[in-house]
Amino acid sequence: MLGSQRPRFQEDRPNGAHDPRERGDTALTKKLHVKTYGCQMNVYDSARMADVLAPLGYSVTHSADEADLVILNTCHIREKAGEKVYSELGRLRPLKTQRQAEGGDLLLAVAGCVAQAEGAEVVRRAPHVDIVVGPQAYHQLPELIARATRAAAGPGAGPGRGIVATEFPAEPKFDFLPQATHAQDVSVFLAIQEGCDKFCTFCVVPYTRGAEYSRPATDILTEARRLVALGAREITLLGQNVNAWHGDGPGGGSWGLGRLVRALADGVPGLARIRYTTSHPRDMDDELIAAHAEVPQLMPFLHLPVQSGSDRILARMNRRHTAAQYDAIVARLRAARPDVALSSDFIVGYPGESDRDFAETLDLIRRTGFAQAFSFKYSPRPGTPASAEDPQVEEGVKQDRLAAVQDLLRRQQDAFNRETIGRRVPVLFEKPGRHPGQLVGRTPWLQSVHAEGPTRLVGSEIEVEIVDHRPNSLAGRIVTRDAEEARAIGAAA
Repeated sequence: MLGSQRPRFQEDRPNGAHDPRERGDTALTKKLHVKTYGCQMNVYDSARMADVLAPLGYSVTHSADEADLVILNTCHIREKAGEKVYSELGRLRPLKTQRQAEGGDLLLAVAGCVAQAEGAEVVRRAPHVDIVVGPQAYHQLPELIARATRAAAGPGAGPGRGIVATEFPAEPKFDFLPQATHAQDVSVFLAIQEGCDKFCTFCVVPYTRGAEYSRPATDILTEARRLVALGAREITLLGQNVNAWHGDGPGGGSWGLGRLVRALADGVPGLARIRYTTSHPRDMDDELIAAHAEVPQLMPFLHLPVQSGSDRILARMNRRHTAAQYDAIVARLRAARPDVALSSDFIVGYPGESDRDFAETLDLIRRTGFAQAFSFKYSPRPGTPASAEDPQVEEGVKQDRLAAVQDLLRRQQDAFNRETIGRRVPVLFEKPGRHPGQLVGRTPWLQSVHAEGPTRLVGSEIEVEIVDHRPNSLAGRIVTRDAEEARAIGAAA
């Protein structure tokens, strides 16, 4: 968790536990393969793309070789993420050529933030791509696929159709997405906010996701009830700046995230846990902090990116908060919920970062104490103000600073996990483990836990004694409630 990925990212990951899944509908005769890069919002979007395409007869496959349609749902946060997409498109080209030589076809689509940022450049670099669709337009996939299919049947059809849809539609895409109808994982994502108005100088999100948009509270509550009815026990509310959410309330007026959390806790029976990510320090208001103290379903874990401990660098980043203001927010959170655990993002080697600036970042990490965190070397993104700033920090210096930050964060994470050993904590089991009789779940502080137990406990929140820790997970023993439970656990093990 200390590398260059954000919390629970699915970068370079084929369809998995949180991705779209196969459905049993016999009418689904075509195969869809979605490969998801980047953040939790992309994971959510991949699942919704599968929902959009199910009425067209598409079911999900884990293999591109079997697919009639391959979608690469892309991330543009770092340069390497974009280049991985082009490498994957290069690997897919022979498969598409072979399919066409055999008289068939393989539709290739690039979705997500690379699609939005680079548009026609994707088609120029990979002319065998059929569809390029931005994150605000994927509800238009049925129409885009129909156009691509017609183009394939037309005279002079080439290797790819090169249809580009990267506009920002006037209508919110959420109004056109189908309702979930299939079984859900125990822990699911629910997008409530999208886009960003902050314009941090290093970030492409305002350009790829657009202006901030908040879904109405009624729509969110309706979707949450549906997800829980279909098997979810934990919901993570998603947004590029999720705590900037201000949606229309059911009776009029605007709600903040704290009020929405209370409405979910009170109005969605069966919802055991609520989380939200990713937050911005400027949007941590009193109502949301109070919800951490007063709503049992709201988990005591918060991802709150700070990026730097230097006020000078924070100003250059256009973060519009200081290190002292971040400290004050942390103090208020811990006063409200003493057991809250914190995660954050750090960028080292931002243009102009001095040794003193970097030392101030290390100081902030030491005085805050993080349960986990994510650290990055600054990577220039074309079109962002920071990419033109001077002086750019030498690569070797960036690498040394990243190593120092990661070492400190790793030691803090290790200490946090060690403190859990010997404690009994509630664990929500999400799925079977790799080995027979093993279950995998998470503590309230987002720590992954492995324990022996019967699969019927998946979806249950069970008391677990933590007996050991590993770099990125904990080992636990289920605390049995009665003799029958003990026999069942023993048989499963």
